[in-house]
Amino acid sequence: MKGDTVIVFARAPRLGAVKRRLARGIGAMAALRFYRGQLARLLAAIAPDRRWCTVLAVTPDRASARWPRRLPRVAQGQGDLGTRMHRALRPHRRALIVGSDIPGVGRADIAAAFRALGRADAAFGPAEDGGYWLVALGPRRPGKPFAAVRWSTSHALTDTLANFHGRRVALLRRLRDVDTAADLAAIRGGSP
Repeated sequence: MKGDTVIVFARAPRLGAVKRRLARGIGAMAALRFYRGQLARLLAAIAPDRRWCTVLAVTPDRASARWPRRLPRVAQGQGDLGTRMHRALRPHRRALIVGSDIPGVGRADIAAAFRALGRADAAFGPAEDGGYWLVALGPRRPGKPFAAVRWSTSHALTDTLANFHGRRVALLRRLRDVDTAADLAAIRGGSP
């Protein structure tokens, strides 16, 4: 594909299938409402921008769900998160993946990531929990950018950056993703 591409990783918005750790703290219906609302806000903010093409990378692969916007969809496919992200990024010269559970993300963040690729080989949006909410890759990337990453741990960003040794990497602003009720309370101004 030509041009800059934004790939939004999304799970089909179904009760009991999204934000399970969050659901343990606030209930499955409230977690589904949060997820649907957050995905809709993210897509409304970034999809209309003509500086890039926005694509939904969905799971399950053949999910027939009510998505908040009509956008091109691709299946995430099988494998761990790193395998699925590598597969989604591979066909694109310059692309980024953004998660769908980060309330602070907007158009300016996407633009900043693509600008960073003008001087760096990759850009990451660090998350408060040690992971990352965005990864952007230019044409100079390692063969296995997501090898040996301990996903869903405080080591995810550090492990990934080790795969980029010798490459120029830019770090964007730090944001909090919402995985638990405590994350949601922190975002809404409650206790962290």
